[in-house]
Amino acid sequence: MSLIKELYNYRELLKTNVKKEIRGKYKGSLLGVLWSFINPLLQVAVYAIVFPFLMRGTSDHYLVYLITGIIPWTYFITAVNQGMTTIRGNAGIIKKVYFPREILPISVVVSQLINFLISCVIIVVFCFGDGVGITWHIIYLPLIALIQTALTLGLVFALGAINVYIKDIEYMFQFILNMLFYGTPIVYELALFSGSNNILLKLVYLNPLTHIIMSYRDIFLYHQAPDAFSLAIIGLFSLIVLGGGYIIFKKLQMGFAEEL
Repeated sequence: MSLIKELYNYRELLKTNVKKEIRGKYKGSLLGVLWSFINPLLQVAVYAIVFPFLMRGTSDHYLVYLITGIIPWTYFITAVNQGMTTIRGNAGIIKKVYFPREILPISVVVSQLINFLISCVIIVVFCFGDGVGITWHIIYLPLIALIQTALTLGLVFALGAINVYIKDIEYMFQFILNMLFYGTPIVYELALFSGSNNILLKLVYLNPLTHIIMSYRDIFLYHQAPDAFSLAIIGLFSLIVLGGGYIIFKKLQMGFAEEL
């Protein structure tokens, strides 16, 4: 409750930081925030050209399959990458002024959430362009996005705080994120894992992002409600990660000014 009260008291600073995060990344570039939409589209273009030739049994709506994986992944990886460095990047203000330090990681994640929700327009365009269309199941979008946000914010809390003390965590986690990309069904279909690949399939299913992205595909591509049990488990897991990440952040923030 104290965090909510402090965030409310510093709500103008939070709003300013969110706006800065949205605009600051592409400040000075000709296209500005449009790069938030162009980058995932370029990724989709590359994978749509390459992967159908590498994989058999690619679905008829592979473009929609791709875009419903790449855009949520882009939200996750961009928020984590920026969140890991946000405390170090604001060392000057942390040393001089008091404000709830939680504002920094929260600003990063909220700004990327806004970008993601706007980018969902691209998914809708692809759905209509590929003949898939949209159904009432899209009402589950806020719930799935909220679960992904809780998971992402928990990681950002923990990694951003640890990175103040151990800068190597930034580079170590980059490797983990690269591995996680291939451990998430973004460009390939789970149907590829059969027979001798059962162990790999189990490992992919242990990845919480697998279930989050499958939930997005349920509502956009397959026109069905996400699996309630799976979503509940991932939701609970995300809350645990959020709580654990915040505890780590609270314990480590006392020494931020001295370490930076």
